[in-house]
Amino acid sequence: MESMTNIIEVKDLGKSFGDFVAVKDVTFSVERGGIFAFLGPNGAGKSTTIKMLTTLLHPTTGTISINGHDPMTEPDAARQSFGIVFQDPSLDEDLTALENLELHGVLYNVPKETMKKRIPEMLALVELSDRQNDFVREFSGGMKRRLEIARGLLHHPKIIFLDEPTLGLDPQTRNALWGYVQKLNIEEGITVFFTTHYMEEADRIAKHIAIIDHGVIIAQGTSDALQQQTGTATLEEAFLKLTGSAIRDESSSTLDHMRQARQMHGGRR
Repeated sequence: MESMTNIIEVKDLGKSFGDFVAVKDVTFSVERGGIFAFLGPNGAGKSTTIKMLTTLLHPTTGTISINGHDPMTEPDAARQSFGIVFQDPSLDEDLTALENLELHGVLYNVPKETMKKRIPEMLALVELSDRQNDFVREFSGGMKRRLEIARGLLHHPKIIFLDEPTLGLDPQTRNALWGYVQKLNIEEGITVFFTTHYMEEADRIAKHIAIIDHGVIIAQGTSDALQQQTGTATLEEAFLKLTGSAIRDESSSTLDHMRQARQMHGGRR
């Protein structure tokens, strides 16, 4: 049953790949219309959790509700409820900006009349109207990110998932990108769920924060609450106190265990 207060509800969520437990007993909720930061070191379980929330992985244990829908039993309804901007580029660079948006609209069954109105709105929002007929391969990294946000919002989702959306962008582009996101949050009531390694972004943007490490949620609350809990002066200091200062090796993270498990089980999820 859909919660009037929370648009995302996760309870006792777990994911194992063979003998490796990537996510264990994760429980959290995201308020409807809120901005939620999901933080953690490399290999902590962030990406695995997001893949389960967005229908790309099946949980081993636990339950998920996305806008009142179970991503496992109602994947199409869940997908209609969210847009996603992946960490890795996912645009077709041999298409124009306009063609990328039109293709997304077709895939999500957006009516043609709605697309005619929505596409110009989204291009204007991310300041790409004058480049709509240019090939994406000609775009800078920041322009591609802006177009991915426009694409993710085209089908009027209730939630936008942003997986490290500002990685590698200059400060001006990062600031502009968050300006677009906050405007959508305020004007359209879109719930924002994002990951980032820039602690100042989470501190400035997020209304609520959850920190995951070694597949377990180790702390939740506002930035101020996390700082108070750890006796620190900044969110970055709180994060380091909670997760430690040792450098994490991404090469030994969940991806390796996923590959091993798929080989063992014939490629099944």
